[in-house]
Amino acid sequence: MSDDAKHRLELWAEEMHQGHLGLRYKVRRTLYSEESAFQQIDIVETEGFGRMLFNDGIAMVSERDECVYHEMIAHVPMFVHPGVRRALVIGGGDGGTVRELLRHPSIESVRLVEIDPLVIEACREHLPVTSEALNDERVTVTVADGVEFVAGTDERYDLVIVDSTDPIGPATPLFGPEFYADVKRVLEPGGLVVSQAESPFYEAGRQRSMLEILSAAFGRTAIYNYTNLTYPGGLWSFTLAANGDLCPIGDFDAGRFDAANLECRYYNKAIHRGAFILPEFQRANLDGLLSPFKVEP
Repeated sequence: MSDDAKHRLELWAEEMHQGHLGLRYKVRRTLYSEESAFQQIDIVETEGFGRMLFNDGIAMVSERDECVYHEMIAHVPMFVHPGVRRALVIGGGDGGTVRELLRHPSIESVRLVEIDPLVIEACREHLPVTSEALNDERVTVTVADGVEFVAGTDERYDLVIVDSTDPIGPATPLFGPEFYADVKRVLEPGGLVVSQAESPFYEAGRQRSMLEILSAAFGRTAIYNYTNLTYPGGLWSFTLAANGDLCPIGDFDAGRFDAANLECRYYNKAIHRGAFILPEFQRANLDGLLSPFKVEP
């Protein structure tokens, strides 16, 4: 076979972002490919990034850097709140966020609410690095619409994590004011909500609208950043809001972090504090919507 023929047979998974950016991953083999009632789901084994989950052609998880996202979405609020016992994860059917929550001894129960059962099925079979946590006896997996679940549940939680995809398709309502009003209702006094908040480079308007919704509903609001290999632009964010006055810097328990002796690949005490220091363009975009820290970082 000629070199040209070999080149033509190479397979690449390509994600297009906003019509002007493309990210390509060299595929060794396809492990799973099914269309659910909500989206196209693919898990492929790649060169350099290990196994990757794509929903509708958008990269969700890669084995190489999933630790960054999952450590930052879970450990930041867990070391701010004095003792999360009950947590709700909306989305996150791969199980990575649940895995990181379960590393904390205070956790008594985690409910995962995922709208698409095929995401759970695919990840259980092909992404054990994240999905094995779903077998823990403290975890309850509920296949349901997260918006409808929080609107109808009588349960209460110390922490709600909105581990959503981009605000398109079934995830769109997870970025609206009605949803966050219901999230506030299910939070215990002093509880926290953390949400996937897109890219400050590509979604500045979305970040501002999210902070407007959160600042109108909650006592304290913040946004923090993390870097990664997989998502467009490399710099992405989470929002944090408190049903009370917990501060992500002033109430960060560094002593509890030391005592926990967590072996993380990305998160540490300095990363926790530094994540809330925003680049000037992002800070300016969110001017007036972020609560002041109780103490300076």
